[in-house]
Amino acid sequence: MTDKNKPLKRETLIAQGLGWMESAHKSLAPGIYPATTYEREPDGSYPTGRIYSRPDNPNYEQPEQLLAALEGGSTALLFSSGMSAGVAVVQALRPGDHMIIPAVMYWGLRDWILSFGNTWGFEVSSVPNGDIAALDQAVRPGKTNLLWMETPATPAWEIDDIAAWAKVAKEAGARLAVDNTVATPLLTNPLKFGADIVMHSATKYLNGHSDVLSGALVTAKMDDFWDRIITNRRTNGTVMGPFEAWLLLRGMRTLHLRVERACSSAMAIAKHFERAKGIRTVLYPGLESHEGHDIAARQMNGGFGGMLSLCIEGGEEAAMAVASRLKIFKRATSLGGVESLVEHRASIEGEGTPCPEDLLRLSIGIESADDLIADIEQALEGRNS
Repeated sequence: MTDKNKPLKRETLIAQGLGWMESAHKSLAPGIYPATTYEREPDGSYPTGRIYSRPDNPNYEQPEQLLAALEGGSTALLFSSGMSAGVAVVQALRPGDHMIIPAVMYWGLRDWILSFGNTWGFEVSSVPNGDIAALDQAVRPGKTNLLWMETPATPAWEIDDIAAWAKVAKEAGARLAVDNTVATPLLTNPLKFGADIVMHSATKYLNGHSDVLSGALVTAKMDDFWDRIITNRRTNGTVMGPFEAWLLLRGMRTLHLRVERACSSAMAIAKHFERAKGIRTVLYPGLESHEGHDIAARQMNGGFGGMLSLCIEGGEEAAMAVASRLKIFKRATSLGGVESLVEHRASIEGEGTPCPEDLLRLSIGIESADDLIADIEQALEGRNS
């Protein structure tokens, strides 16, 4: 007998966008609401609760509620980009606060945090990825207010223990924010491990089609810190347009299919090239040889993600040459789209990057894994011909 009260699986929630339907016309696709302002009643009230599109638009609500449901959070906020979402969290700090970040994380946000802290009046400490002892020692009692982590961390896919970081944060009276862009809510739910805020560059897997710039935050609870984030979004105007929010939702409704395909193909590629000629090492948390594999297996469910990196024998010049010979992989920045991408990350990040010079970062799309493997093989063979 079917249990009628059994919660729907996430795949069903995703595919149906929480089951919402356009109320006015019963259309399966939601409407697009470009209006920037709303009419008051004669008494000055707003019967719909809406005042202006910058803090509130109907097109934000469905993707926000779907993401909050997938992450197991209280509520979510959309932003104009992943950077603006991360920035909104950091700007909620007060002058005199202390923040801890990992040595390896998205380079653009890390660079901004380090430079912005000096002007905003808060201090930033950096600790090696995977070193809980160093994290513990970096805490400044009474001053540390925010820990920021990213796992798996681009571009070498370091794995950090979310529960261990959350424990340190709780003991310090601080909050833990986790960049969950690479893992997606289908593979990891940081809030379940004790995190307070989850961040996504929704441009990547959530949208999945390389045609929308977006970011998102999900919170475990609504408190004063979250209120400051809401204020930051409203006053800074870092919101999406209604059409972009509509596109984001459309992309999210195939998230489970795309992530499942990317994970299976990434694993196949990683295993195929783990001991291949011309490859110094393969960096992928799904491989038992990966330093963070055991932690990843514990906190990732259903796969190890669609991102991996190949370190090419011969250094930077050899790596660039291999990238130039790839035919299916597109040489472009970003990740999480339906098309596979390759990037020589060290040259993109520039001076001071911790990224190895021989590393090629691969974002695996939904193409045939066999074709992707053949493409890498011919690029490597061209190097040796």
